[in-house]
Amino acid sequence: MARRPARSPARSGSASNGDTPPQELSERGRIIHAFMALLAEHAFEDISFANIAAGAGLTLAQLRGEFGSKFAVLAAHIKDVDRLVLARGDAEMAEESARERLFDVLMRRLEILVPHKDAIESLLRSARRDPALAFALNGLAVRSQQWMLAAADIDGNGPPGVLRAQGLALLFARVLQTFVRDEDEGLARTMARLDRELGRGQRWLDMLDGLCRLSPTRCSRRRSRRHRDADRGDEEPVAA
Repeated sequence: MARRPARSPARSGSASNGDTPPQELSERGRIIHAFMALLAEHAFEDISFANIAAGAGLTLAQLRGEFGSKFAVLAAHIKDVDRLVLARGDAEMAEESARERLFDVLMRRLEILVPHKDAIESLLRSARRDPALAFALNGLAVRSQQWMLAAADIDGNGPPGVLRAQGLALLFARVLQTFVRDEDEGLARTMARLDRELGRGQRWLDMLDGLCRLSPTRCSRRRSRRHRDADRGDEEPVAA
């Protein structure tokens, strides 16, 4: 496998508001900030609209004017994370293999999520208890991972792209289990877990490439260097 570039220690700051103090945020930003703070201390199902409004310093009417549900607030937070990942792209990664680019994008996402570890861990616990919530979260994750594929310049369009994004969403969920317990500033354990998962995930990508060959009209006709890099064998298996 190609040597991956050195990474700087995880960045700090909120995914929803960067370095902006909560009192200087828009009403939307204050609601998201309050919700994530509550989620760090309470189960998703135990957070009420009144809790969120009070945490944001807003009325229920103002909260309703911005969001129609707790899930909508969470979706807005995830969208903000997507935007930050996309805005922090590294042009120097363009010449790396597809796997290296994807590793960089997902680590960038994890670095942005560092301030929200407690909230993520809380949400994971709630999802394990509530299959309906887990199913809904999966839908958000798949949509988000389609953007992560785009950030890594990997085709996420059409049925193969949706399958690729679904596989990546499941992969990322497994990495989050390590991430929420990783106390190292550089996220060493998380990086190692992501590396292993991407190694295993290569079999999924290979399967999709096979499907594309069987049904070429459903796949992109553009064959870029990223596919050739993956096929050359730089994806050696990684032990668990």
